[in-house]
Amino acid sequence: MAKNVLPTIPAGRADDLHGLDEAENADLVLFMAGNQFMAMDTLLASFQRRRPSVKTIFFETLPPGLELKQILAGGAVFKGRTLAIQPDIYTSVSREAMETLASAGRVAPGEYRPYLRNRLTLMVPAGNPAGISTVTDLGREGVRISQPDPANEDIARHILRMYADAGGCALVDRIMEEKRADGTTVLTVVHHRETPLRIAKGTVDVGPVWATEAVHARLSGLAFDEVAPGETLDQRDRIQYFAARLRGAPHPAAADAFLDFLCSTEAQEIFEQFGFVRSGEGGKSTLRLGYRLAQDKEGKKIRR
Repeated sequence: MAKNVLPTIPAGRADDLHGLDEAENADLVLFMAGNQFMAMDTLLASFQRRRPSVKTIFFETLPPGLELKQILAGGAVFKGRTLAIQPDIYTSVSREAMETLASAGRVAPGEYRPYLRNRLTLMVPAGNPAGISTVTDLGREGVRISQPDPANEDIARHILRMYADAGGCALVDRIMEEKRADGTTVLTVVHHRETPLRIAKGTVDVGPVWATEAVHARLSGLAFDEVAPGETLDQRDRIQYFAARLRGAPHPAAADAFLDFLCSTEAQEIFEQFGFVRSGEGGKSTLRLGYRLAQDKEGKKIRR
């Protein structure tokens, strides 16, 4: 990203900026990987009972790729307003994001913690009208896919790995190149949270999402069915959440306390209520797929 060019937070994502009016005077600022949104109220209420001196918390639940861009650029633009908000804590579903911050001097090398796991599932409209039964079915002609955008969303790298595990690079290219060109792979505009709404409206036939997203959608009363990719494909052993306190954090004591809390049994039990998996020991490290989509200045897809 060019120096001093701030990323833009789309106007429709006000619900991902929590406590914005008090952000400048907050006692703690958190940039949380957006797929944790459903657990945040319960999580923060529990933390504040432990740490009552932390009265005001500003937190974002945007895609971690967009949050990373904010950190590196020194802010963002939202509805024409410049937000020069520096977080105390950043979380992602990508070790690479933490390594990027370490390379930029924003996180001490190795000083980021794994604290949570998740897995992938496939959401389909009620009755599964397209007859989706396997991951490879997403490559079929005419099957409409709601696909998280790799430019911003950490979940996309895990989804691409799932495609590669199921059908090799041919399936990745089929879904991300050919079907995107013919309009049957539709990228999210900002957030994977758009997929359940597309499923409910019947504008797509299938969407890979976090298993926790499906849990939340069901609790919210959305009508849909679910197709499990299976334990060998759902990436449960590769998906790892990481958290770090940034160098120069405005509220270092509160940040350290929250970082410790994330790894506590109490926090892990809260996350489990929403379908997350405790971090635990072992498991495969997050692997690099080496596949990204971007757009050049003319709007053409490029692979790099």
